[in-house]
Amino acid sequence: MFWASYLLAALAILLAWPAPIALSRASWPARAPFTAMVLWQSIALAGGLSMIGAMLVWGLEPLGDNLISASSGFFDIVLNDRSAQTLGVIHVFAISAATLLFGHLVFTLALTFVRIRRQRRRHRDMLNLLSSPAADQPATLVINHPAPVAYCLPGGARSVTVMSDGLMDLLSRAELDAVLTHENAHLHQRHHLLLWAFAAWRSALPWLPTSQLAQRAVSELIEMLADDEALRHVDEQTLMRAIVIVGAGTLPRAADPLDDPLADETRFGTTPGADVTGGTADAHSTAPRLRRLLTPLPPLGRVQQALALSTAGLLLVVPPALLVAPELLG
Repeated sequence: MFWASYLLAALAILLAWPAPIALSRASWPARAPFTAMVLWQSIALAGGLSMIGAMLVWGLEPLGDNLISASSGFFDIVLNDRSAQTLGVIHVFAISAATLLFGHLVFTLALTFVRIRRQRRRHRDMLNLLSSPAADQPATLVINHPAPVAYCLPGGARSVTVMSDGLMDLLSRAELDAVLTHENAHLHQRHHLLLWAFAAWRSALPWLPTSQLAQRAVSELIEMLADDEALRHVDEQTLMRAIVIVGAGTLPRAADPLDDPLADETRFGTTPGADVTGGTADAHSTAPRLRRLLTPLPPLGRVQQALALSTAGLLLVVPPALLVAPELLG
C-alpha cells in the first residue's frame, strides 16, 4: 500500500493542475464536445478519488496489504476498542483528512442540490405570477420583458422553457425554432445535472484549478451540444443570428425581476447563472459558440475520439485498482 499511496498522490496532482489546464487550452473539444465533456467528468471523478484514496491508503498502510483488509482492521480497532498502537500520529491524521474531505464533498453536493431546488421553486413561483403560456408552444412560458431572454427551467415533468416577448418580437420563426430546439436539448440531455455536479465541485474546492476550469469548460460544451441539436433543424446563419440577438440584451441587472445569480438555469445567450439581461458573461459564453459556427472545423477523427474516451475510461479504472489491489505493486 506504500507505493499505491504515492501513485495516487501523483495522479491527484496531475489531475488537479497540468491536466485540466492542458485540456482547457486545447482546441479539439469544440470539434467533439461530447467526448470532451466525458473526459472532464473523468478528470473530476478520478481526481477526487485519487485525493481521498492517497490519504486513506497512506493512513491505513500499517493495517493491511490492501484497502479491503486494512479497512477491516481499522473497523476492528474502532468497533471492538482494540489497541491502535500500530497507527502513528501521521496515519491517524491521514485517515482523518481523507474522511473529512469525503464528508465535505458529499455535504457540499447535497447542500448545492438543496439550494438549487429551493431557488428553482422560488423562480417557478415568480414565473407563475409574471408569465403566461405560449400560444403555440407546449411547456413554454412568456414573460413581459423588453430584453431578448430565453432559458430553460428544469423540473422533470414540470420543466419549461421561458422566453420574453421582447425576444419573440425580434426573432423570425426559424430563429425562434432554433432557440426552442436549443433549450429543449438542454432539458432532454439533462445538462442541469452536470452543472449541478460541477457547481458543487467548485463550491467544495474553489482553490482547485480542476473545479474552476471544469465548470467553465462544461458550461461552454453543453452550449455547443445544444447548438449541434439546433443545427439539425436550422442552418448556421439562422442559429448565429439568434445567438447574437439573445446575447445583445443590455438591460441592467436590477431591471430583471426573475434574475437569480445562483440559479442553475441554462440560458440561450449566457453561461449558467449569468445575468439574463446580458453583459460580460454573455460575451464570454457566446464568443466560442459564434467562432465555432463562423469557422467550422471537421469533426474529431475516430482514432482521436477513441483515444480521448480510452483515457477517460482509464482514469476511472486506475484509482479503484490502486485502492483495491495495491499489493500487486509489491
